[in-house]
Amino acid sequence: MKSLFDEWSADCSERATKKYSTSFSLAVSTLSKDIRADVYNVYGFVRLADEIVDSFHGFDKETLLNEFEMELYASIERRISMNPILNSFQHSYHKYNIPKEHVAAFMKSMRADLEEKNYDSVEAYAEYIYGSADVVGLMCLRIFVKGDQASYN
Repeated sequence: MKSLFDEWSADCSERATKKYSTSFSLAVSTLSKDIRADVYNVYGFVRLADEIVDSFHGFDKETLLNEFEMELYASIERRISMNPILNSFQHSYHKYNIPKEHVAAFMKSMRADLEEKNYDSVEAYAEYIYGSADVVGLMCLRIFVKGDQASYN
């Protein structure tokens, strides 16, 4: 039953959030119950991508990130993934109409993290920060306003 799988997927995202960030999970616990799972779903997604580029030393990070990104976009298109973190994220993505541009900007910054880089311009650094941090807040903002475009703007 898909609903059981979706529930288990959301549990995985919540567990990842609580395991990786006690302070963020504490903050999420103060949010309205009806949006907590969706915020956990966003955090689970960004944590998993960040884990690939920051922690999987000794593995082919580029290949792992490529595979993750392909599965990410496939999950968005199909509305399902056998990766429970991506399955829960795609659910919130569709529920709140999270802009694909936010996801793409985030993945671009994760790709930039594959190698150490010195930014040669303020603009390039700002673009990296936008993709690695700002869009995560913007995805959460979509959830906070329950997808209402006027409130989001």
